[in-house]
Amino acid sequence: MGIKRRHWASAAAALALALLAATGCESTPGARAKPAAAPTAAPSTSAARSVARVCAEPAAGPAKAPAGAVTVDPAVVGDLAAKTKSRPPHTTFWLRPGRHRLDPDRYAQVVPKEGDRYLGAPGAVLDGRRKNQYAFGGTARDVTIRYLTVQGFVAPQNEGVVNHDSADGWVIEHATVQNNSGAGLMAGARQRVRASCLRGNGQYGMNAYKAGGPLRGLVVEDNEIAGNNTGDWERRRPGCGCTAGVKFWAVDGADVRGNWVHDNRGAGLWADTNNNDFRIEDNVLEANDGAALIYETSYNAVIRKNTIRRNNWVEGRRAADRGDTFPFATVYLSESGGEPRIRARTGRIEIYGNVLENNWSGITLWENADRFCNSPANTSSGDCTLLVRNTRRCAQPAIATAPLYADCRWKTQRVDIHGNRFVLDKSVVGCTVRCDRMAVLANYGTYPDWSPYQGERVAEAITRRQHNRWHDNVYVGPWEFVAHDPSRTLDYAQWQGTPYRQDAGSSFDPRAGG
Repeated sequence: MGIKRRHWASAAAALALALLAATGCESTPGARAKPAAAPTAAPSTSAARSVARVCAEPAAGPAKAPAGAVTVDPAVVGDLAAKTKSRPPHTTFWLRPGRHRLDPDRYAQVVPKEGDRYLGAPGAVLDGRRKNQYAFGGTARDVTIRYLTVQGFVAPQNEGVVNHDSADGWVIEHATVQNNSGAGLMAGARQRVRASCLRGNGQYGMNAYKAGGPLRGLVVEDNEIAGNNTGDWERRRPGCGCTAGVKFWAVDGADVRGNWVHDNRGAGLWADTNNNDFRIEDNVLEANDGAALIYETSYNAVIRKNTIRRNNWVEGRRAADRGDTFPFATVYLSESGGEPRIRARTGRIEIYGNVLENNWSGITLWENADRFCNSPANTSSGDCTLLVRNTRRCAQPAIATAPLYADCRWKTQRVDIHGNRFVLDKSVVGCTVRCDRMAVLANYGTYPDWSPYQGERVAEAITRRQHNRWHDNVYVGPWEFVAHDPSRTLDYAQWQGTPYRQDAGSSFDPRAGG
């Protein structure tokens, strides 16, 4: 998997910005506090359903072997892998209580056959003992893993422990995947991850990436995703864009609902590069070091009825302390928007019915004017938009005219932000400046010299012509607004007035909330 780079801009106040440097993905040095055992009490306006306390209250597996199941003995090293190899497809394996081990070879792993099912008894643990890299691999479809704890594996960066090869149709339910290096899970098409605990993994709780794709029909439901990125990868490899509670790459169709995503080092959820058709709903996104949600160079999503609180305190404060004027936000849309030409359940990005409480800033809509197909500033490793099949077409002179002028760049457009409640008490967040912003902006295009997007063209488009709209929201606390570029900070009257005309029908109570 190629390295993907995060590209939050380190924007200066002046418009004449050169190519923006990648920043903002670092984490507090030294020891990290343990994830909270339970969430803080939700406000009465909270939209989310009951929090998934999966890690503290795991469901118990069957105490006896189901009829026809093959029993796996923890006293026999390598028993699970050996019995899997010797049995036919569609076999059910029941792991007895105790600590199961693989052979000590680093590449020793379980390679399921199609339709195999693995059920853990109460207290069944598959332990890599910091010797084995992978727990479950191979390309077999429709494998099920339930009620099993998987821990202590040492997958390399960008690789995963469970479903290492991103096979399709896997079901992971009532599992605990914890304290591994790399990603706890990889994902294939039609994967279902339900009611599981993904915590304390070195890079990701889950890395939804499939080489060659496609990765369609992903469901992530009722999980607890906590304390991941213990390896602090963004500090080790600045700008790598290689962390999150869950990272999604080129996923077409995902339902992410009912999860408790908290205390991850970096972002909570991050969809990066040509994702499409997401529904992110009824989640609690809480106390992540970085943004609760990043939706980057992607398309068509519904983000609704989430409770989002106390996120971005670490990364937002770090940016403010170094004097960075960019509005680092808790919900960050970067070159992402609605595109009706790409098939999805919506042709927009809708953000509605959410409660955002005491985060470091609110929602930022951003476009990097220098980031498009074939530009050296495109940090997505040579990817192009979903509208252009032949990337080589995005070059002069054709890129300067329709349709390629529009289709060669990812655009933040058709974003509809309404019916949300934004609450800010600066005394709770512990800040005085730069933690209170909503924003829609771009940089001044300068690079490369053949770019047709130089100057203020993109800033004008994202602010006034791409149908990005806030309306009918409730603001509690001293909010500010940024439009067009980082130097234009507005109060709510200016935000609502000409020429921006945002937040029609919204209410503002700047003295409440602290």
